[in-house]
Amino acid sequence: MAPVKENHNSHGHHHNLKGKNLLFATGLNLFITIAEIIGGLISNSLALLSDAVHNLGDTFAMLLAYIANLIGKKDATDKKTFGYKRIEILAALLNAVVLIVIIVFLFIEAYNRLRSPEPIKGLIMFVVATVGLIANLIAVLLLKKDSQSNMNIRAAYLHLLGDTISSVAVIAGSVLIYFFKIYWIDPLITVLIGLYIIKEAFVILKEAVDILMQSTPSSIDLQTVVSEIEKHSEINNVHHVHSWKLDDRQIHFECHIDLNKDLPISRTDLIRFEMETMLKNKYGISHVTIQFEYNCCDEKKMIHK
Repeated sequence: MAPVKENHNSHGHHHNLKGKNLLFATGLNLFITIAEIIGGLISNSLALLSDAVHNLGDTFAMLLAYIANLIGKKDATDKKTFGYKRIEILAALLNAVVLIVIIVFLFIEAYNRLRSPEPIKGLIMFVVATVGLIANLIAVLLLKKDSQSNMNIRAAYLHLLGDTISSVAVIAGSVLIYFFKIYWIDPLITVLIGLYIIKEAFVILKEAVDILMQSTPSSIDLQTVVSEIEKHSEINNVHHVHSWKLDDRQIHFECHIDLNKDLPISRTDLIRFEMETMLKNKYGISHVTIQFEYNCCDEKKMIHK
């Protein structure tokens, strides 16, 4: 049976739309950054300046995500037979690290401000943060759909989501500062925002590292998969098993299958097709490589060490 071909035209259209949304969101973030730097300097707000630094980092991170998205669409070559899909995983990893570094810097600044609170112009802080919130909400809505299926976009989306939450917090802080002169709320908001963003960044960091280390996907239980394959009447043993993700969507699986008897290639090809269909339908495995054997492999353990 011939393999089903993907509709590359619709896939390409989706990629183009995703790239345009990401580029537009990057432009919005740059606008917010400039507005917050100016507003933070005028109002003397650390929360606003820290949010500006965060936004500046996010702008570069999203630009990196956009570039990675473009490179990831390049075709495979004889030197890069898997193509450039993992460039988006590298970008997600770098973005997560950048987020954590920025937040550590903000924590240090917040500590200094908690020790020595300074007067802040709450009204300017409120106006700038409100403008930032509106722009962030637009950018978040642009990337929400694609963030569910692409780790690189999700990293950029999390940057924006963190910015949106921080804008809300800065607005709340500006109201307290304007009416009640509670200046210590400014660095406190910075710390609360930072804790949330670090938690989300570590989730992406772990997932990116797992993919790059070719760890078994969390959705795959190898013991269960092997048991399912070994239910076949003509299969004696499954060993030398590996499963990994090429990117955040494609799951690969490979194994050696020891047959009960010496079968012709025409028969093993039918078994292979049955296994591929089962693995795709039950476990979402998109790429399967099977090496058939008959009493020729001494090592019969599932994981070859």
